[in-house]
Amino acid sequence: MNVAVYCRKLVKQNVSQYAEFFNILNEFGWKPVVEKEFKSQLIKKMDMGHSFQEFSTHRDLAEGIDLAVSIGGDGTFLKMVGYVRNSKTPILGINTGRLGFLANVSKERLEEAMHMVKQKNYVHQKRSLIRVNTEENLFGEDNFAMNELTLHKKDTSSMITVHASLEDKYLNSYWADGLIVGTPTGSTAYSLSCGGPIITPGCQVHILTPIAPHNLNVRPMVVPDHMPIKLQVEGRERKYLVSLDSISKPIKNGSEVIVNKAEFMINVIKFEENNFLDTIRAKMMWGHDKRN
Repeated sequence: MNVAVYCRKLVKQNVSQYAEFFNILNEFGWKPVVEKEFKSQLIKKMDMGHSFQEFSTHRDLAEGIDLAVSIGGDGTFLKMVGYVRNSKTPILGINTGRLGFLANVSKERLEEAMHMVKQKNYVHQKRSLIRVNTEENLFGEDNFAMNELTLHKKDTSSMITVHASLEDKYLNSYWADGLIVGTPTGSTAYSLSCGGPIITPGCQVHILTPIAPHNLNVRPMVVPDHMPIKLQVEGRERKYLVSLDSISKPIKNGSEVIVNKAEFMINVIKFEENNFLDTIRAKMMWGHDKRN
């Protein structure tokens, strides 16, 4: 069994967890395929991984990989999504910091989680993505996101106007600092901090959430994900920013952005006793108020 492993940065206080993880893979007889930069950190800081196979692009993981593991937080998980793409390889998120929505297996439960994976005692939770098309093909083949697309201002305090249409039917002109188009997965990310609703995984919807809108009666809106969303940004400046998860590009004033549901989904490994509702309660600290 070939296991792709990605970690953004090897952190000294988690060295024992890294060693434990690779020891477990060795015990199972599974072969690690490690991201190139992470492998160099393992060699330099832990003197291990010299014989590991490595990968550096999504093409290296297009086939022959049975499991993908991200070690870090939700940002690390999203980066692994970029490597896995439409290969259908399931992803397991090991969290080495605070509890995450995607990487929600704590490092203390690492051994237990890996044995459950070996025993196939888990489910594949399918997560949808968005596909984005721009006039200048700004993102190339990386034009998809698991959390959200964001159109927002760049170097000015002035608000921008984002004209939005659904299935070529005019919806609204958002006068705000920006506009977020999120997936159900992204409902607990940037959209949530801007007042958007929490959507459970599996719902076939997209969320339009304005960022600090000038009109207080403009609220977040949930729409079916089969509807193409067309956006056009307008304002006083020549350029603005369009972001897909953690990747941002400048976009010209007046440019159009088309958002559709991506044609593939990501398989996220989830365990019965560590589901989305449990994570929500823990992250949002529901029940900590004794009045609840």
